[in-house]
Amino acid sequence: MKIMNSLHNPVLLNESIKYLSIKPNGTYIDCTCGRGGHTNSILSCLNENGKIVCLDTDIEAYEYLCKKYHNNINVILVNDNFKNIKMILNKLNISKVDGIIADLGVSSPMFDNADRGFSYHQNARLDMRMNQNDSLDAYKVINEYDSKQLTRVFRQYGEISNPKNVVKGIIFSRKDHPIETTGELVDIIKNNINKKELFKSKHPARIFFQAIRIEVNHELDNLKKLLIDGIDLLNKDGRMVIITFHSLEDRIVKRFFNDVTVTHIPKEVPIMNTSTNFEVLTKKPIVSSEEEIKLNNRARSARLRCLRRCN
Repeated sequence: MKIMNSLHNPVLLNESIKYLSIKPNGTYIDCTCGRGGHTNSILSCLNENGKIVCLDTDIEAYEYLCKKYHNNINVILVNDNFKNIKMILNKLNISKVDGIIADLGVSSPMFDNADRGFSYHQNARLDMRMNQNDSLDAYKVINEYDSKQLTRVFRQYGEISNPKNVVKGIIFSRKDHPIETTGELVDIIKNNINKKELFKSKHPARIFFQAIRIEVNHELDNLKKLLIDGIDLLNKDGRMVIITFHSLEDRIVKRFFNDVTVTHIPKEVPIMNTSTNFEVLTKKPIVSSEEEIKLNNRARSARLRCLRRCN
């Protein structure tokens, strides 16, 4: 399987398929189908009895997928968030699956479409909603959250130790008129951070935008719910593959996988069999090769972890 240099290329594609260990007649869930990158490779491993349930909360991605897979009997498309995975499968009368994959974060098409307001490189209305039917957007966060709420968002989701000056800059700027665009917000950030930050290789607005996006889309809460509900849906030898793009996500996945694979029996209790129902197949996170990073810069921060149900 050769990774091509394409805008919609999924990261860690070969590694994902390896760890999913596809059964030809199995049932799989792509929780973040996007433009179908991982789905295509899973489909190539299935026979006529295999199934893949493709989820995407973004209506643009869903409409694209409907056109792409409209006559494919192996594919079931659902426009919904993966946090509802149990409810979705219940409606489909599917009780167990052989594999779950989630490629987290924002897809390339979302970033590249300036109108979606995810990018700090392109000027657009503040938005950042993955599901454009949601009521909360970046505009509301920036213009309606008070200083305490903004500080929480930047510290919790951007891991910014002292966002005080940027928060003050936002509060001051919106007194005269609302902060409408990503460009306005970038200028506020640049004008209220340590000037040394302006000369670093990473864009100074990057972690602020990340924090706002996570708040808008409830990304970490949704991930936790997927992990808890997802492992209950796995058949014996079923795999859960999660690809993360920043430390907050990766930390949640790592801790969850460790928690479900380690028994919490005190050492002094004389029990020999301390095995659990799960094992972590990736003792260390799988990262992208130098070759893949050259072809797809987004892959540089990707981390893949895999959990297997043993019985």
